[in-house]
Amino acid sequence: MRFLVIEDERELCQTIAQSLRRLAYSVDCCYDGDKALEILEAERYDLVLLDLNLPGRDGMTVLRTFRQWDRGTPVLILSARSEVADKVEGLDAGANDYLAKPFHLAELEARIRSLTLRQFTQQETVLRCGEITFDTRARTATARGQALPLTRKETSILEYLMLHQGRPVSQEELMEHVWDSSVDNFSNAIRVHISALRKKLRSVLKEDPIRNRIGEGYVMGGEEP
Repeated sequence: MRFLVIEDERELCQTIAQSLRRLAYSVDCCYDGDKALEILEAERYDLVLLDLNLPGRDGMTVLRTFRQWDRGTPVLILSARSEVADKVEGLDAGANDYLAKPFHLAELEARIRSLTLRQFTQQETVLRCGEITFDTRARTATARGQALPLTRKETSILEYLMLHQGRPVSQEELMEHVWDSSVDNFSNAIRVHISALRKKLRSVLKEDPIRNRIGEGYVMGGEEP
């Protein structure tokens, strides 16, 4: 899953990004409101983490402008403004949650899990596809009850495919939601990681649960065409 952190305190922004990357999320960073709107107009994210005190356009303006064309992407406000009136204003402007600074990273991670699970799985914490399970809280996977030793990227790919079972997921879509924006779109990184993931799944299941649909992408679950 791909997140955008909009935070002008660069050290805090990098700390948040590193914490989330350790959990196998893909994270981009932005440090001002004007650039944030440019990025949001051009890119798709699964979650936006938004500070309110930003140079250029402030966070509330960014939020209200973003909501003019995107009502669905979850937005989590991170702000030193902790008054009830500030929280009400942010939620009324279109935020899905509001976390006052200072906060513990563990609480931030829990808020993110809540928002992303609400969006994709109606708060189910374990995804299932045949004999494969994926625990979205622990970010661990098993096949036939056996733990799978996956890398961060393999974990993210498996999660995304399981969240979108039954439909083809293209390489471009995986690039958008699993990789950071700095990755070369023409690299063979996706094919390498997909191949490694499939090999690990086959070693336990004795079959490949990921199908290639020519011209469309990779499919997990659902009926064979």
